[in-house]
This record gives sequence, structure tokens and C-alpha cells, in this order.
Amino acid sequence: MGKLYIVPTPIGNLEDITLRAIRVLKEVALILAEDTRTSGKLLHHFEIHTPMQSHHMHNEHKTVAHIVSRLKNGMEDIALISDAGTPAISDPGFLLTRACLENGIEVECLPGATAFVPALVNSGLPNDRFVFEGFLPVKKGRQTRLKLLAEESRTMIFYESPHKLLKTLVHFAEYFGEDRLISVSRELTKLYEETCRGTVREVLDHYTEKPPKGEIVIVVAGKK
Repeated sequence: MGKLYIVPTPIGNLEDITLRAIRVLKEVALILAEDTRTSGKLLHHFEIHTPMQSHHMHNEHKTVAHIVSRLKNGMEDIALISDAGTPAISDPGFLLTRACLENGIEVECLPGATAFVPALVNSGLPNDRFVFEGFLPVKKGRQTRLKLLAEESRTMIFYESPHKLLKTLVHFAEYFGEDRLISVSRELTKLYEETCRGTVREVLDHYTEKPPKGEIVIVVAGKK
């Protein structure tokens, strides 16, 4: 059987890819990419000429069976990457990993870049215990989730898009309180990286005056 490699890619700065990741991407027979155009730029930069195939949230249910069959019936290895960071962390990857393991196919995940770790560490908030929430529900279930999280004592980590940040901060003020400490990191590892720390109200005021851009990680202190 072949092996499935889960390969993290840089979240911004291309120097954050590992030497091992480059080697694996060059050696496998196929790379499954969330967006082949985005990943094509990365592969071109590191002179990786391995063929790519699209594998994203809109087609993964249809492609998993074929990929598993290819791995079971051949000696070729396949790598899975996302646009940025570690696959399966708020990105496609779980369905394929589970299917491979259910079929006795070896899965190996390389260590590497993921956005929430640096955001948590540089937040200044307790990181001995934390809970990763990813993206909150857009509509259905959002209120219920926030009510539950209002009682969470561990540090909480969220992903958010820039055009929804203010709405999310307003909800945090409502459910967690305006004085709850938070840290908002955006554009991590990139040229205009920024981390804004303070109370929910202070950070909300900051981004009301200065609309945010780029990918965002929010770290929220747990309830005392």
C-alpha cells in the first residue's frame, strides 16, 4: 500500500516550511491541494514538480473513495496540503485521514505551521490549558455555542474572517462581557503582522476605527 502524508505549509512566510516537507512533496506521486493555483505558487518557489489534484471541502466527499483505492492498490505515496497551515485544522483533511485509517492505510502527519499556536503563545493569556473552537457557526447554533462558551474557564481560540470580526467582537461583549481579556492576531508571519491585546471593548474600538484585513486568530481568556 501507499502512504498518506499530511504536510503543513507556511501560513505566510515561505521560510516556515520544513526541509522534510519539501523532500516529501518532491518524492510523492501526487499532491492533493485545496487550491491548485495557490499551491502552485508554493511548489514553483521550491522547484517542486509533483502533479497536483484538487481536494477541497466541496469535492472531498466525492474524491475520498478514489484516493483510498489508489493508495490501497498501488505503491505510490500521496501528500495532502491545504492553502496554508496544517490540513484538517479548519481545513479539509479529516474525512480522508479517517477513511485511510479505516482501510489500513498508513497516515503520517509532519509537524509544521498552524496559525493558532503562535497566536496563543504571543497573546499573553494562559496557555497551559486551552480549547480550539475554530470558526463559530455563522447563524444556526451560534447563540447556543456562545452561551456554553461563556462558562468556559480555559483560554479559547477562534478563527475569523476580517469582514466578520466586528460582529464577532460585539457578540463576545454580549456573552463574555466587555472587560474580558482578548488578543487578536492577523496576518501572522506576513509583512503587516499585527497583534492587538486588551479588553473586548478596547479591541472592538480599535478595529472599529481601523477595519481589519487578512486572516485572523482570536484568543479569549476563560471565565475566572
